[in-house]
Amino acid sequence: MNESEKAAAGLLYDANYNVELLHQRNHAKGQLFDFNHTHPAQADRRREILRSLLGKTGENFTIEPPFNCDYGFNISLGENFYANVGLVILDCAKVTIGSNVFIAPNVGIHTAGHPMDVGRRNQGLEYALPILIEDNVWIGAGVQILPGVRIGAGSVVAAGAVVNRNVPPGVLVAGNPAKVIRPIVEADEIARRPR
Repeated sequence: MNESEKAAAGLLYDANYNVELLHQRNHAKGQLFDFNHTHPAQADRRREILRSLLGKTGENFTIEPPFNCDYGFNISLGENFYANVGLVILDCAKVTIGSNVFIAPNVGIHTAGHPMDVGRRNQGLEYALPILIEDNVWIGAGVQILPGVRIGAGSVVAAGAVVNRNVPPGVLVAGNPAKVIRPIVEADEIARRPR
């Protein structure tokens, strides 16, 4: 089993010294450099770069620079995706994001984790667990999503939350670690309508 296969299986793998993985990350860094240095008027060029970098995109999506990721090909975006500035996706495992997902500034989505013991950590070993963000999710500013998490459809993650466990559909979560505050109800929709 090679290092990529170990990562995909959620096993410890050599992320720092494996030549194939280093090459893949360097390739992504080159594309991200081009993306992050485009002029604001070059929206079509930005989408072109992202379509060549990411595993899957919808027709309608926007990621505002700067954006950073590890590989790119492990990221799948649904339709009508929007991410504000400062998004970081450590996509050592699959990151699947549904349709109509909105991400505020400075959000981190991290599939990668490291062993607690210093010996294996100093060997450059890490693990990666996939992340799934279902449709119609809103993620507030500064949120950190940790390995192996699933965020249910229609949920809202409040600014500054650290999500280290699954989030059920249709709820508001907040805090560190993120906890369910309450369900999202029809009154929330009515309260937000312009008068």
